[in-house]
Amino acid sequence: MVDRITWLEFLNRKRGFLSFEPAMDLKKIKDYIHWLHFQYLLVTCSYVLEPWERSMFDTIIITVVAMVVYTAYVFIPIHVRLAFDFFSQVCGSQAENTL
Repeated sequence: MVDRITWLEFLNRKRGFLSFEPAMDLKKIKDYIHWLHFQYLLVTCSYVLEPWERSMFDTIIITVVAMVVYTAYVFIPIHVRLAFDFFSQVCGSQAENTL
């Protein structure tokens, strides 16, 4: 008879570093961070760069991400409020006429 397992159990067996238990030991966390860094190197192809080129590339990436996060933090709330005001006037109840 075939042993049937759930999808979550399969993922836990497949990827040993992922665990849904509350207490993860530090080695698993360290291995997971190393795996994420390795994935970053592969996706960006920066593993072929020399160390000084990689540091420049990482600096540019961090700067761009920081600017995007800051811009989102500053401007998105303003645009959401303006969109809410616009749609509340268009779809919401009209203000009473004061005649």
